Amino acid sequence: MNKGILYIILSGLCFIVVNAFVKILGLGPEQNLISNVQKYPIPEIILFRSIITFVMCYVIIKAKGIPFLGNNKKWLIIRGIFGTTALTLFFYTLDHLPIAIATTVQYLSPLFTVIIAIFLLKEKVNPIQWLFFAIAFLGIACMGMSKFLSEDKNVSLINPWWIAVGIASALCAGVAYNAIVKCRRTDHPITIVMYFPIIATPVMAVLCAFDYVVPKGNEWWLILIIGVFTQFAQLLMTKALHADNTATITPFKYLGSIYAFFLGLFFFDEVISLYGIAGMVLILIGVLGNTFFRNRKRNKLA
Repeated sequence: MNKGILYIILSGLCFIVVNAFVKILGLGPEQNLISNVQKYPIPEIILFRSIITFVMCYVIIKAKGIPFLGNNKKWLIIRGIFGTTALTLFFYTLDHLPIAIATTVQYLSPLFTVIIAIFLLKEKVNPIQWLFFAIAFLGIACMGMSKFLSEDKNVSLINPWWIAVGIASALCAGVAYNAIVKCRRTDHPITIVMYFPIIATPVMAVLCAFDYVVPKGNEWWLILIIGVFTQFAQLLMTKALHADNTATITPFKYLGSIYAFFLGLFFFDEVISLYGIAGMVLILIGVLGNTFFRNRKRNKLA
């Protein structure tokens, strides 16, 4: 198998492990797979994740002798702020939406990346990309309406409010990605990654002061898995991008929606209505179509 494809598939599996354990820690014991796990506030989960990420990044930065605070501080700080906001909102959607729906809505971030790049980086868009934008947002509308259209009482409810929160998360992720692009030529990738915990750790520490749960027993292992697997996922994603061109590996990134669908169905008893599934498919078509034509245009210009 192509190395780039293998890395992107493994990255997706690591991300779905992270999302599953975040959902487990965010649910109360009466709703959980693991009955003795306490319900953790989202800021505390992010705090622990940030601390683990910071320690791992710090060790690498020290070993490589990389400037600790980087060079392009303005855009590094923007990356940290919007990356923190995006992750926080996404973790809340994992708490309140089926995991497959939350994951798929988050995949809107490339569309927002392109829209923001039009204004920020003066990127020109192929007219057909607007069609795929429309298809993706039709998928969002389909998801939002599924609560009202579906008559099956056994399906998991999809609250339009939390869909809106997921869209806000994807928008913030789009800003963060454009900030990363601004820093590509000025700063090392590990420095760019580290600005997430630099911003997130103090913010989440303050929020945790009002609502903190003391971890016990095996919960420490769940917290450690979230932090370590996040780092693995980011490393594998980077290796995938270095091993092959984006157009080849990107479609395999969105296998995450399929992983999430079956994980939610078999482990969290989340049954998604046909309208919700149709919305997921439309979003993936919109995102993949947009990515295909964007990459084809770039290849022509190269």
